[in-house]
Amino acid sequence: MQKLLFFVGLSCLLVSCGSTKSARNSSGATETKYYEIPADKRVVNIVNDALTYEGTRYKWGGTTRKGMDCSGLVYTAFQSEQIALPRVSRNMAREGKSIKNREVTIGDLLFFKTERSKRINHVGLVVDIRPGTVLFIHSTTSRGVIISSLDENYWKQAYIEARRIL
Repeated sequence: MQKLLFFVGLSCLLVSCGSTKSARNSSGATETKYYEIPADKRVVNIVNDALTYEGTRYKWGGTTRKGMDCSGLVYTAFQSEQIALPRVSRNMAREGKSIKNREVTIGDLLFFKTERSKRINHVGLVVDIRPGTVLFIHSTTSRGVIISSLDENYWKQAYIEARRIL
């Protein structure tokens, strides 16, 4: 299945004339077709794993298809490639390398302080970069696992930093 996803992504690269596309697979999950396929195949696998959870309801502390919170989604996606991360977003924010906004790429983590929190309490995984916007997958209390844009006012104001694990 992973080889198939890789070849589908590569085919889109050759046919798309420089665009990225999202499509639904047979299970209804979104799969990102990359214009620039990330160099590390593990990044592709992590992002594709996270995308299979799109639509999963929110559950505090959840790490399964029955329910998922934001750090559970990231934790589970990285576990799919046997990469251990802390389970809580504020602890994840101590991992990897801090990167500048202009360096953000697919597979990076975005960290947020939401609802007047004094510390990081939300994390998302970058799934696509489009002209002028960064798209990330995360789990919200109101809508479950969704893809959002860093350009949305709420997320733009809550954004704290980006970090690269791989």
